Amino acid sequence: MALSWVCWARPALWGSAVTPTPYITRRLQLVRFGLAWGAPRLFDPPCRSSKLHLSPKADVKSLISSLVTKTKVISGKYHRFLDRHFPRFYVLYTTFMKGLQMSWADAKKAKRIKTNMWKHNIKFHQLSYREMEHLRQFRRDVTKCLFLGIISIPPFANYLVFLLMYLFPRQLLIKHFWTPKQQIDFLEIYHTIRKQSHPEILCYLEKIIPHISDAGLQWHMTELCTKVQRGTHPAVHDILALREGFSKHPLGMNHLHTLQMKALSRAMLLTPHLPSVLLRHRLKTHTTVIHQLDKALAKLGISQLTAQEVKSACYLRGLNSTLIAEERCRAWLAEWLQISCSLKEAELSLLLHNVVLLSINYTGTRR
Repeated sequence: MALSWVCWARPALWGSAVTPTPYITRRLQLVRFGLAWGAPRLFDPPCRSSKLHLSPKADVKSLISSLVTKTKVISGKYHRFLDRHFPRFYVLYTTFMKGLQMSWADAKKAKRIKTNMWKHNIKFHQLSYREMEHLRQFRRDVTKCLFLGIISIPPFANYLVFLLMYLFPRQLLIKHFWTPKQQIDFLEIYHTIRKQSHPEILCYLEKIIPHISDAGLQWHMTELCTKVQRGTHPAVHDILALREGFSKHPLGMNHLHTLQMKALSRAMLLTPHLPSVLLRHRLKTHTTVIHQLDKALAKLGISQLTAQEVKSACYLRGLNSTLIAEERCRAWLAEWLQISCSLKEAELSLLLHNVVLLSINYTGTRR
């Protein structure tokens, strides 16, 4: 209406009455129709720009997405630069970053398992095999990292910690921070340490034979030691025939000599530099955990394990699985489970000695 009045007023003010042309009349009708329906006017703020304005939440998401994309691009360029100019440092850098990610994932999984145990009042031996194995390995990793945490407490000691980690990765770092080559080399070194204790353990068993009261057990022990010394892999029934002798004096867990416990600790990759009371307690605890793992694994079935899980399980129980094919590892693990699941808690000393008896002459392990 205002535009119509202006169009008619302008000629009057100029002193001449001009009849509007059909074109002007049509334009005025279109303007009136647009104003009636609320169409945006020429000078309204939304019409000043053709851009679409997003909500604040959408703007934040878009900004974060853009930052993440640019960060990935910069990170990729940085990785290529390190790989091209500092290849050895790049291997250490990527191994360290992957190790942090894997350690964080392990910690979250362990927390989830412990929370579930607390909520549903579940004991350790009631967990599934994979959950039990994860908690066992996580506890050992935390124990190994405890030393680094202690020495990094003083001011500026973190620089010394990084130097020590670089110089002694096998002793101070968990397997997540080892390079692929280091994993193979370090497992071989650990097994060499285990093998050094095997002759001492077998020698102790031979010396203890006269002190066994039962004549039948004496004969079985003599036969078993002779077979092992000749390089023969013992059968399952040969080992199970001695189960009664390992439940009482002189081979029961509570009657082992200190030197024998030190040798068994090295065979289990446990520190032998502890008082005899602590050595016995630690061997008991470690053997009990393995026995519980064996029961859970028998329930799950060896066929459900991946190749890496089979090799890790064999290595934990004394076999150098890095040198043996997967099928042979599964066969050995089946023999181990047959023995372990037949033993009672009082006979776990036999399971402890089985680390040596069942693995020393297995195919591909003797050199």
